[in-house]
Amino acid sequence: MSLKRITLKDFVIVKQLELDLSLGFSVLSGETGAGKSILIDAIQLALGNRAESSVIREGANKTEITLEIEAPKSLEPWLEEQGFSFEPGQTELLLKRVIETGGKSRAWINASPATAGQLREIGECLIDIHGQHAWQSLTRPHSVRTLLDAYSGVSTSTLSKLWTVWRDATQELTRARNEQDKLHSERERLLWQITEVDKLAPEADEWESLNTQHTRLANAQTLIDVAQKAFNALEGEEEGANPFIALAQSELESNAHLDPEFNELSEALSSVSAQISDVAHSLQTWLKRTDLDPQRLAELDDRMSLWLSLARRYKRQPAELPELYATWKSELQRLDRAVDLGALEAAELAAQKAYNAQALEIGKIRRQAAPKLSSAITQAMQGLGMQGGTFVVHIEAADQAGPYGLEEVAFLVAAHAGATPRAVAKVASGGELSRISLAIAVTTSQLGEAQTLIFDEVDSGVGGAVAQTVGRLMKKLGLDRQVLAVTHLPQVAACADHHWVVSKTPSSNGTLSQMQDVKGEDRVKEIARMLGGEVLSETTLAHAREMLDQMKVQEEIIPTGKGGVKKKKELSS
Repeated sequence: MSLKRITLKDFVIVKQLELDLSLGFSVLSGETGAGKSILIDAIQLALGNRAESSVIREGANKTEITLEIEAPKSLEPWLEEQGFSFEPGQTELLLKRVIETGGKSRAWINASPATAGQLREIGECLIDIHGQHAWQSLTRPHSVRTLLDAYSGVSTSTLSKLWTVWRDATQELTRARNEQDKLHSERERLLWQITEVDKLAPEADEWESLNTQHTRLANAQTLIDVAQKAFNALEGEEEGANPFIALAQSELESNAHLDPEFNELSEALSSVSAQISDVAHSLQTWLKRTDLDPQRLAELDDRMSLWLSLARRYKRQPAELPELYATWKSELQRLDRAVDLGALEAAELAAQKAYNAQALEIGKIRRQAAPKLSSAITQAMQGLGMQGGTFVVHIEAADQAGPYGLEEVAFLVAAHAGATPRAVAKVASGGELSRISLAIAVTTSQLGEAQTLIFDEVDSGVGGAVAQTVGRLMKKLGLDRQVLAVTHLPQVAACADHHWVVSKTPSSNGTLSQMQDVKGEDRVKEIARMLGGEVLSETTLAHAREMLDQMKVQEEIIPTGKGGVKKKKELSS
């Protein structure tokens, strides 16, 4: 899994760029201001960083950034869940970001529209970027704790949920204790209201049914008279329509042999007669089961009167009473729980015990991992010009429990032998902070899923033998990961497997930046420029050749995270 290609169009001072990257350790070098970090900025935008129209090249109306990445199979479930197409056997993932002059930003993952949040989420699994100011995170408690947890294999997701349950239970108990009198008063009021409405016990949709029944019974005599008259008009022996229709139908049918049209008319009358018989039968059935039922009418009058009385009292429409009644009963159940301090105290205690059990287990794992991480980073510091320096992962009890646990974690450092380790930001210089950050990056590089590591001038403030060590460490990281570094150090550049030079040239549309893969004599000249400036002397050229010829990585042991080691025999650059 690696970053295979970067395509930029109209980005800052880049008009068009297609960069094919390889595995191993690659460096980007160039003059100050040539735009070495532009590539890193573009990658970060493609991975969901906040977009601004200022990144669009002057004269263009939009910028486009595309990353082609060899994707891991582990991403397939996430892609499927998020609705992004990923064909079986497909190994390439395309991330694209377009930023327009109006500030509008659009993104795609495998040609399907995506959000910046989705780009950030997938980016965390693909590329790990260490910027020039990566050391700043060493002073942030959350970042420090997260790094230790990643090293020790701890996940605080379950702990965070338990803490939320405990917090909510504590808040409910506190609220109940502070409002007992009010709660009791509210409960009594609700109980009285519910008891009163219990006499009615209104059911959903009952009001409409009552109205329908009452209307029918109140007009029962009129309905009976209408039904009887309608039946007589249809089936009455002397005045009913059906006997006359039957007679007409019979006459037409008996003479149909004289005119075929009579046959059709007869059939039509037969159908009408059948329909009239059906209606008459229905009316007869209705008359048999319908009576005036004054007792039921009185019962309906009483119930509807009570219903209307309660609706007026509580200022509701009659049809709203069932919902109001149900709400009161639900609220009464809540108040019953709230005034039951014993149950609330038991729930709060159970939540606290569940949280503490998980938090203590996580704390135990952290304390076991802290010395190992301290030792690994201390070892890495020795080769970065901080001989005798010590790194300490310090754990102490937190002032209060939180979703992360019962501990606070801080990074302490002693820059030289004999010094007492103190907070990183208080005792280390800018250059030392960058080297400490690099030591941590090297030590923990195997922790994340990302197979591409990018270092953006994290080697600032170092030089000489330390710079050579930095280059060797990055080369070793490149043995099983793809490493890309922006650097100004010739010692680092000389260790690279691949070397790209960034330069800027004037054009009719302003200054443009371009990138070139240098090899052979071109690479010698670039190393010489990094050594001695723009004027290339025979001395600097010779020195550059010597660095490239003699730069070898001797067999040594370096930390790989979690206390592991990796060995590498001699490799020529």
